[in-house]
Amino acid sequence: MMLRKNTPSTSRSDLRRRAARGFTLVELMVVVAIVGILSAIALPAYSDYVMRAKIPDAIANLAAKRVRLEQYYQDNKSYAGAPDCPLPANADTTSSKYFDFSCSVAGTASAYTLQAVGKSSMAGFVYTVDQSNLKASAIGVLAPAGWRATSTTCWITNKGGAC
Repeated sequence: MMLRKNTPSTSRSDLRRRAARGFTLVELMVVVAIVGILSAIALPAYSDYVMRAKIPDAIANLAAKRVRLEQYYQDNKSYAGAPDCPLPANADTTSSKYFDFSCSVAGTASAYTLQAVGKSSMAGFVYTVDQSNLKASAIGVLAPAGWRATSTTCWITNKGGAC
């Protein structure tokens, strides 16, 4: 009886073919298409998130300036000359990374309007507040698509005009 040597069932050429196997062009194109679809969805959502994250810069500064103006008014019975509305011409020249702030005092010095005007990536965004805490927003044509709205009762903080 002759013993046969145990040989593998696959030949060497089959092994070489399997080792040289890679991705086909169709498989690569499917992956590229999936990445493209995901980025088309993710990038606009991320851009809106970044835009919404910059708005509190204006809102927080306006609120803080308003509180300081009211404190000044309690002591002086006038808004004129307040640190956040300095004379001459009540020109507040403070600014932040995304907004420039201004203050105007009415002729009787018993009324004011604080304003935050967007700059660079926030161009087109304008937020205001006055002595009666009336908040207003105006988002113009320079703002990104979907952000065009105006409100005379609140500060717009979301795309589409939501307060």
